[in-house]
Amino acid sequence: MKVVIIEDERLAADKLASLLGQIDPGLKIVARLESVRESIEWLSGNPTPDLIFMDIQLDDGISFEIFETVRIEAPVIFTTAWDQYAIRAFKVNSVDYLLKPLDKEALEAALEKYRKIHSGGRVDEKISKVFEQLVNPWKARFFVKVGNHFQSVPVEEIVAFYVEERCTFLRTRNGKNYALDYSLDQLQKKVNPSLFFRINRGFMINIDTISEIISYSTTRLKIKLQNFADDGMIVSRDKATEFKQWLDR
Repeated sequence: MKVVIIEDERLAADKLASLLGQIDPGLKIVARLESVRESIEWLSGNPTPDLIFMDIQLDDGISFEIFETVRIEAPVIFTTAWDQYAIRAFKVNSVDYLLKPLDKEALEAALEKYRKIHSGGRVDEKISKVFEQLVNPWKARFFVKVGNHFQSVPVEEIVAFYVEERCTFLRTRNGKNYALDYSLDQLQKKVNPSLFFRINRGFMINIDTISEIISYSTTRLKIKLQNFADDGMIVSRDKATEFKQWLDR
């Protein structure tokens, strides 16, 4: 299999090449490109590779600019530190969308996905499954127990996740609390980071339910949420800057 790497960070390109060599020693890297311009020139004058690994933000622009100039027939696996381009990536024959820092397990899974999609059969059906994973990789609802009954709570109805007496709960917009079998650390990996932010060790809040943000000290903020009266909802000192950036996206 012939592969092209488009990556402007040399260390990242070296790591990717090393991981690919470990996973598939027969894989051949035919080009390592570092910019939009260089990629356009190479892809315009060379045979189509079997697969392209492509970073999104390059030194001289966004890699989607390459697709505007050159017709790329090869499937692409995007490798990036940014999660907001996933849907756009799918529109340009993306096989997978890997977030940095890359790890061997995720890379192996992406290559396996590539082989399955391009090994014949119902390609359109397989790509649809990839699209579903790109569009909605986060949990959409939580299955909770209420006495002897069960209920499914959509994430849009969740005001916050919080810890109380070493147990994790979610609070809904109508003021109900439900226990969960997840830690906050686990929940951070399961919910959309554009919707939820962990403000301290005990709280992770929904941006759409913030009713007020108050300056609590020179380095900390106090949050008030809809239907959640809690005086201890303080953005920790080490989270304050990141929280402001999250609100300003």
